[in-house]
Amino acid sequence: MEDARVSRLRRWIPVVVLALALYVIVRAANTSQGDSSAPAPTDTPTPTPTADATTRSAPPSAPPSVASSAAPSVSTKTSPRYDPADYASQVRSRARRAGVDARLLMAILYNEAYKPHAPSLERAWQKVKPDAAFGIANMHRATFDEVKKGRDFVHRSWEELPDDRDLAIEAEAWYLHDLAAALPATWSAPYTEDELLALGYNTGAGNMLAFARGVTPGSQAQSYLDKLRANWAKAARAVGEG
Repeated sequence: MEDARVSRLRRWIPVVVLALALYVIVRAANTSQGDSSAPAPTDTPTPTPTADATTRSAPPSAPPSVASSAAPSVSTKTSPRYDPADYASQVRSRARRAGVDARLLMAILYNEAYKPHAPSLERAWQKVKPDAAFGIANMHRATFDEVKKGRDFVHRSWEELPDDRDLAIEAEAWYLHDLAAALPATWSAPYTEDELLALGYNTGAGNMLAFARGVTPGSQAQSYLDKLRANWAKAARAVGEG
């Protein structure tokens, strides 16, 4: 009996060590940036004086698709090395179908590349933090389950995101589509539509609308916006628009 307990303990040691190592990595990254696509707002905005109204461009015209669509030709198999630019063809394809800006999709992927995206590490971290986000676009379960409704990936599962990067990009694109549909025609804050959508992706639709009204983003949301701006030119080059 004692030998059996020792044997079980030895089997658990590598799992515990892996989880602790991943915790340290993600905890360090999260000091300046939290998981995105959260089902609830993460920042508490503070009021600020409004600026001149910004007019929104026409909303995306592409309706949610319920028909099967051809997958991009580039392989989406996961690999130890991850560079968002390697998925430029998927980003362009999914952005076109959802009617959103491919540069925005790519810039968000760069923003979300702050933590390891190996499937085994993501699942080990999820055991430590059950509400963690999955996939290269860092999407939470509740957000994914809402976004997939009426879409051609409605039968897919949130648990598949770490292994299927194209699915993660597709869900990201349609979430941005839904956020864009929620924006008003005009807003008082000095942000572009893409910037507001990125803020919405990071903090939720409710906060996005508050920011559009002129509420000041909290430190986490502001950091996310700063990173987006820093990644904008690189994202444009990655999708062939720079």
